[in-house]
Amino acid sequence: MEFMIVLVIIAAIVFSSMVKILNEWDRGVVLRLGKAVGVRGPGLIFLIPFVERMIKIGTRTIAMDVQPQDVITKDNVSMQVNAVVYFKVVSPLEAITKIEDYYFATSQLAQTTLRSVMGQYPLDDVLEHRDKINSALQGILDKHTEAWGIKVTMVELKQIDLPKEMQRAMAREAEAERERRAKVISADGELQRSQKLAEASTTLATSPSALQLAYLQTLTEIAGDKSNTVIFPLPLDMIKPFLGGNDKN
Repeated sequence: MEFMIVLVIIAAIVFSSMVKILNEWDRGVVLRLGKAVGVRGPGLIFLIPFVERMIKIGTRTIAMDVQPQDVITKDNVSMQVNAVVYFKVVSPLEAITKIEDYYFATSQLAQTTLRSVMGQYPLDDVLEHRDKINSALQGILDKHTEAWGIKVTMVELKQIDLPKEMQRAMAREAEAERERRAKVISADGELQRSQKLAEASTTLATSPSALQLAYLQTLTEIAGDKSNTVIFPLPLDMIKPFLGGNDKN
């Protein structure tokens, strides 16, 4: 009886080492006596017991957080920058045979590349042209990880931490810029107003009838206020010389 139990246990161990099931997003690199013989999966996989073994690799996109790095920009501004790298395994065989730990290697490469690339740009470009820096990082990482069977699909800068002194200086600069724009807008408004007044005065000076209409319009606006009483002691023709000068017509 005990012998049968031992046989059942041994059979279960052998069966578990011989039959593997891989998900849709998994692949298995099969090693036969230590030599890579191919990639299998997904689905049901059969292995030769004690001769073949399988290393499972996921092929889904991985989002890897790059730890904050102390960098110095081209114009000697110190800051801390972190990023996120999206990559996936496109060649499971190379990811196993060409690099010991592809995740760790990609992480270290991303950190060093981030420091190197950020040092090539001044602060203004770092703050205003993130897309350009993201593309540069993605291109460099993808080029170096291609030999490992890794495809870097996207790199995004997450956060840029500036020193307190630099933040205060940028705040003052932004405030000064807002004040300058407000003054320019106000000056443009005054210029347009003066131009319109000059045009109106020229029109009124050359057209007595327009002046009379403007005068009547002003009187109408005054009369609209019920608290005021407007009295016309004389006909308009009698005060016409005082409004538009002598009119010979």
